[in-house]
Amino acid sequence: MSKFYMEGAEEVLREVESNPEGLTTQQAEERLAKNGKNKLKEPEKESLGRKFLNSIADPMIIMLIAAAAIQAVVTVLENAGKPSFGDFADVVVILVVVIINTIMSLVQESKAEAAMEALMQMTAATSKVLRDGKQVVLKSEDIVVGDVVVFEAGDAVPADCRILESYSMKAEEAALTGESVPVSKVIDVMMLKEDREDVPLGDRKNMLYSGSTVVYGRGSAVVTATGMDTEMGRIAEALTEAEKEQTPMQKKMAELSKFLTKLVLGICVVVFAVGLIEAVVLSRDPFSWKLLGSAGLKTFIAAIALAVAAIPEGLPAVVTIILSIGVTAMSKRQALIRKLTAVETLGCTQIICSDKTGTLTQNRMTVVDSFTDDPLLLAKAMACCSDAKRSLGMHEATGEPTEAALVNHAHDLKIYKDELDEKFPRVGEAPFDSMRKMMSTVHQEGDRIYQYTKGATEIVLDRCDFVWRDGKAIPITEEYKKQVRQICKQFADRALRVLGAAYKPHFTMPPDFEAETLEQGMVFIGCLGMIDPCRPEVYEAIEECRQAGIRPVMITGDHKDTAVAIGRDLGIITDESQAIEGAQLDKFSDEELLTEVPKYSVYARVQPEHKVRIVKTWRALGMVTAMTGDGVNDAPSIKAADIGIGMGITGTDVTKGAADMVLADDNFATIVNAVEEGRKIYENVCKVIQFQLSTNMSEVIVMFLSTLLHFTILTPVHLLWINMVTDSLPGLALGMEKAEGNLMRQKPRASTDGIFSGGAGIDMVWQGIYLAAIELGAYFIGYYLEFGSLSGVFSGAICVNAMAMAFLTMNFAEMMCAVNMRSRKGSILSKEMFKNMNWWLFGAFFVTTLMTLLAVYLPGLQQVFDIDPGTFQTKELFISIGLALTTIPVFEIGKAIHRSARGEQKVE
Repeated sequence: MSKFYMEGAEEVLREVESNPEGLTTQQAEERLAKNGKNKLKEPEKESLGRKFLNSIADPMIIMLIAAAAIQAVVTVLENAGKPSFGDFADVVVILVVVIINTIMSLVQESKAEAAMEALMQMTAATSKVLRDGKQVVLKSEDIVVGDVVVFEAGDAVPADCRILESYSMKAEEAALTGESVPVSKVIDVMMLKEDREDVPLGDRKNMLYSGSTVVYGRGSAVVTATGMDTEMGRIAEALTEAEKEQTPMQKKMAELSKFLTKLVLGICVVVFAVGLIEAVVLSRDPFSWKLLGSAGLKTFIAAIALAVAAIPEGLPAVVTIILSIGVTAMSKRQALIRKLTAVETLGCTQIICSDKTGTLTQNRMTVVDSFTDDPLLLAKAMACCSDAKRSLGMHEATGEPTEAALVNHAHDLKIYKDELDEKFPRVGEAPFDSMRKMMSTVHQEGDRIYQYTKGATEIVLDRCDFVWRDGKAIPITEEYKKQVRQICKQFADRALRVLGAAYKPHFTMPPDFEAETLEQGMVFIGCLGMIDPCRPEVYEAIEECRQAGIRPVMITGDHKDTAVAIGRDLGIITDESQAIEGAQLDKFSDEELLTEVPKYSVYARVQPEHKVRIVKTWRALGMVTAMTGDGVNDAPSIKAADIGIGMGITGTDVTKGAADMVLADDNFATIVNAVEEGRKIYENVCKVIQFQLSTNMSEVIVMFLSTLLHFTILTPVHLLWINMVTDSLPGLALGMEKAEGNLMRQKPRASTDGIFSGGAGIDMVWQGIYLAAIELGAYFIGYYLEFGSLSGVFSGAICVNAMAMAFLTMNFAEMMCAVNMRSRKGSILSKEMFKNMNWWLFGAFFVTTLMTLLAVYLPGLQQVFDIDPGTFQTKELFISIGLALTTIPVFEIGKAIHRSARGEQKVE
């Protein structure tokens, strides 16, 4: 492998067959086809077989398989070792259900993976590359050896590169070297020390390596290695060991699965033991092995039925589907989820800390006012000290919005950026830094050297010893500085962003371009006021936050007066006392900050470390906090937040990489939309869980009582049909429910809330009991209709007609329960429910009803479901439907009592 760091830039370009203008498109395509994508080796995806085994490894599925195996043994023993295929109907149905559930899980897992991969592609890293002599933006994975990449602060390094240009460029290489301090980058050839055979990676200052980040300055470099050939590729094996991330809800579901499995085993043991004890006590010959064996088989069958009743087979698959649907829905609303945990956390967000520029405002700066003695010199200084570009044929400048506004302003005064760059070439610079809030560029103007500096007016002003007045530089006075500060205050009160400019003549080239060298003894030229209008949709989004119990917080580097004006305009604050500057935060200890932070909703003149302290303080107060960011220095605060939000348009690769969610439109309103979507997803998942667990509870109660009281109400086949068809299809449709109208008028739920919080556990219990009551009632009515008396109901005799009525009632009642669960607390008879019809649910209702009727009336299925066509009549069908319909008024009354007890209003 060539040691490019020990070669000159021209030699490296020859070796990789490139030039300072980069490759042609044809050359790049040929190299990409030959060498492949610029990607590290990805973790091997699980095979279909492995996924299948993982799916059936779920405790609830294992219970079903065990039940099928035991049922098969029982069938063989009951039929004296010569069973027919029809005798295995129960076993076949159980296994078919397991297979269907597994296939369903595999399909939805694949869809969820595909959706996440698609979203990751939408937020894939990009790089600025020279192709055909022009700068273009490409996906980093399409970069090839020989490409010339252009860098500025915040850019991730996409491949190993030899530096061609460096203007105070520094890179953070901790991922490779462990060195946390950024390294200054140069173009000089690295020389070997006498006692070394090679230059250590951390000392190769003329190289940029994949996995590092440019944190300061700008420059360009030619790619020398991509993909697995990079230094990062050498340690790729360690990087490819990735674990699948589970959301809190999925973890709770896993815990619930284990709990239900233990509960089922416990119930089955009790039923089995009671059955055997009863057989022994009532028997004339308690030591008869034949009797004990027969009793054991019967109680084992009852235990299997109980196991099937208690296990919500379709629940894990349904939850996974709802989460994947939610991620896709969020992407359609411009919120790109990078980590699945963000979906749930968004639903309980209490604080949203947002940057101002581009998120609350439109990021379309326009110069509207100025204070200067020489407007042309001020415009020239601002344009020279900007990286935005605009040629004569362009309608608008391209680049960072603030700098683009400055170049456009100069253009309006017939000072053209492309001509400035040609006549007064830039020979050095001290790039913008968020700490010092200034940027300086050095230009060759004939035989003279001039420096132009722009930045926060008060800071630039403090570095000036002179002021440009009447065509000459004169000593600056405190009175003049006071006047400038008053002008800035007036601009800021009008919500204008204010930038000041200065210049400094140099008789010779400065010894270096460090800020400490350049930014002192300057001549103040003046200042400009720019407006960045608030996004119209943000006003409504802020109000929606208030109603939802979410506190919006604005954090900006702007002047306090500007921040206060915008904060008031948007409704974030009502008084100036609710705003504070970053410098004041430094005076507070961490303990004092706990009492001070809640007092403020606008933070001005903040540094990156202030953002981290603000976020950590809110979290220390127990508040779920979201934080937005775009610059490279925002990455620490984004990582510190519960929800890190990157900007898709203006965000750097570093911040997008650290974010849990990326805003495709950089819009604050999108965050609020994502919160609403997160709340809706969580609420829908809770609806599905409550629906399926309450219905399964009714099944458990029914089967437990029927076993103890010696009557057969349902078989395992009946229960599997109910769990996989009647529960799963409506359950999945509930996941498509639209957000309820009052969803964003509720306080955020606590992040510690469990599945059974907010009275959900109590609702599951009483709803399960009521469903069990009407199902038992259906059985007793069916028994009475067939025999004309209930005297022999507990004799152990099988009543097919009664079983059919119980089966139908349970199916219809659970469908009614699903309809009722459209709102866990509100009335389903409200205008809102009729306005926002869930056609998916009614489609599932129709399909489930049709399938259930086929199971009852289709000759081939009647035998499987123990339906006697000779005794089951239309009367029994309508009685079953009537009993099921009672769930609607009963559940409505229950929800009304619940609302009254909690002091909640009915949603109209």
